[in-house]
Order: sequence, then structure tokens, then C-alpha cells
Amino acid sequence: MTVLTTPRLRLEPIGDQHLDGLHAMNARPEVMQYISGQGETLEQTAAFVARVKRGWAAWGAGWWALIHLDSGRVAGAGCIQHLRREAAIPEDLLTLCTNPLEIGWRLHPDFWRQGVASEAASRMTAFAFEDLAAEELLAVRHPENLNSARVMDRLGMRYRGLETWYGRELATHVLRRAHWSSLHRAAG
Repeated sequence: MTVLTTPRLRLEPIGDQHLDGLHAMNARPEVMQYISGQGETLEQTAAFVARVKRGWAAWGAGWWALIHLDSGRVAGAGCIQHLRREAAIPEDLLTLCTNPLEIGWRLHPDFWRQGVASEAASRMTAFAFEDLAAEELLAVRHPENLNSARVMDRLGMRYRGLETWYGRELATHVLRRAHWSSLHRAAG
């Protein structure tokens, strides 16, 4: 499992050691507003950790805990994983391997408006294109989640429209490797 770093973060594959920090974030209704609409119980967060571990085993990618280097706290979580159309999680995660790769993130409110999501998303995008050789990367969001839309814009993603993912109509953004490479050549 791959550990990634940025100037302010260490992205660690989520494991049992992250449960308390993840629950401190996922229990907050404002964090889950556009995901489930309510904060998670400790049992729900533990089930999330178990699913994430299955994802890493199946795909060699999944969710990372975003560890803030200065404080050592779980600042958030981010992922590179396969999207699914259905709300229900299949028993065999390998059936999702033909679906596009998704980038996603969520942050503890203590780390909002500090560029942490963009910093983590930029590093995860590089992992998807450089290490996994993905040709494109999708991101989905609740149509009203404008903060995530701004992070997607900063990554160079383009809005594609409303599509069904996770059993819901979600705003879908796309970034192709060729476009990402040209943005990085221009910036470098």
C-alpha cells in the first residue's frame, strides 16, 4: 500500500489506527452534509474502515487518511477508487475494475479553507496518472457542494454534467491525463 506525501500532509492508507481520527471527522454533520446528510456513528466509521481495507486489497488503491504533519491529526480522507453506479457495495470489488477511477476527499472543519483539499487532491491525481497510468479521472459531488467544485476546478477538471453514480444524480467532473500533463508542463 502506497504512502504519499505533500509539504503539509502524509497520506497513509486507512487502517484501524485511523478510526478515532476519522470518526472525529465523520461524526460531524457538516462534513457529511453532501454525502449522507448526517454524522456517522462509531460503528459506521468502523464499517467504512473495513470497506477501505477491502478496496486496497482488491485494487491497490483506495482511501488515505490525510495526516497533518505539524499536528499529527487526521485532517481528512482522500481516495482514488473505482466508481460504481449502484448505491449498494458489491461483495466482489473486482467487478468495479471496469468502472472509471474516481478522486474524492473530505476534511475535518478545522482544516477547511486552508488549501489542504487541493494539496491532497493534487498529489492523489499525480498518483492516479503516474503510478496507476489512468487515462482519465472522474470526481463526483452533490450539485450544491460548491467547495468541492472549486477544488475540482483548481485541479483542471471539467464539468461533464449530471450522471448517476452511487445510486444518485451527481455533478460529474473529468480530467484526462493528456490535459493534466499539459497543465503541469505549462506550470513547470
